[in-house]
Amino acid sequence: MSKFLKSLSVGAVATMMALPAVAQTYGLGRAALPEEIAAWNLDVHPDGTGLPDGQGDAIVGEEIFAAKCAACHGDFAEGIGNWPKLAGGMDTLDHEDPLKTVGSYWPYLSTSFDYIRRSMPYGNAGTLTADETYAIVAYILYSNDLIEDDFVLSKDTFLDVEMPNADGFILDDRMETEVAIWSGEPCMTDCKDSVEVTMRALVLDVTPEEETTEAAAEEPVAAEPQPAPEPEVAAVDPALIAAGEKVFRKCKACHQVGDGAKNRSGPILNGVVGATAGHIDGFKYSKALIEKAEEGLVWNDETLAAFLAGPKKYIKKTKMGFAGLKKDADIEAVIAYLATFTAD
Repeated sequence: MSKFLKSLSVGAVATMMALPAVAQTYGLGRAALPEEIAAWNLDVHPDGTGLPDGQGDAIVGEEIFAAKCAACHGDFAEGIGNWPKLAGGMDTLDHEDPLKTVGSYWPYLSTSFDYIRRSMPYGNAGTLTADETYAIVAYILYSNDLIEDDFVLSKDTFLDVEMPNADGFILDDRMETEVAIWSGEPCMTDCKDSVEVTMRALVLDVTPEEETTEAAAEEPVAAEPQPAPEPEVAAVDPALIAAGEKVFRKCKACHQVGDGAKNRSGPILNGVVGATAGHIDGFKYSKALIEKAEEGLVWNDETLAAFLAGPKKYIKKTKMGFAGLKKDADIEAVIAYLATFTAD
């Protein structure tokens, strides 16, 4: 008998001998009990299987998100620093640098619910109730313009939400279609004598260079077309505009500017400086703002500054949930930045 076994009590040795067959390999542990497995078996599948009872909407979710999520993901799910953005990125998946968020990229809502309930908040995972999880997911959906703020998310309405990229994925069938092709013996006969380059790599410069012939070297090189000159911007301090662009990051989750801008939970802001309130066709403004527009409210430097300092104070019952900018310098900068975008 080994010195290790001699040092164990008779009871300890008997316990080890009585362990299940799998555990005997290591001499440790036991099979998990059904109730222990159930406590961790929280999987939620795309068809809604596994969803718990409970419900929540974006109105409640906004408060929970602000308290438990905004420190990393921003008040409007726009992300802070290196923490991921959860909203935005619509129509960017075909760009060179796409923004992949819950709204633009994730095909299944179940992924959001499962991950948030299992892993969030950071450093305090597993503390959210089912109602809190439903509410947070609802707020993220609202931030992506996928539901209205009063939509009640529950296991009964879960599949009513349409994820924009649901059809953007394909099943991985490589085991059936490809493995048999390259898993056999490699062909080492009838190889090509030479290889012709028919296309060049677009991103990485890895295509071998070909030797330039004398005839090709003598051919004139066509001049590359020059880009059209940028339109002149009104004489405003460039540093102020740059500062305004940074401040506008707090607004991007709801508002867009520039070419291709679209209405989101807030209207596009092209041409807002100098425009009459509520001037964007097709956007559903709050009744409070429409009343101000009928009274003749125009968004000039003075009115924009007052509104940005406290939206709900300036226009009571506005739909805008942003608390406001605290620094006058930030307000001045973001107005200067917005002034660079025309309505055309």
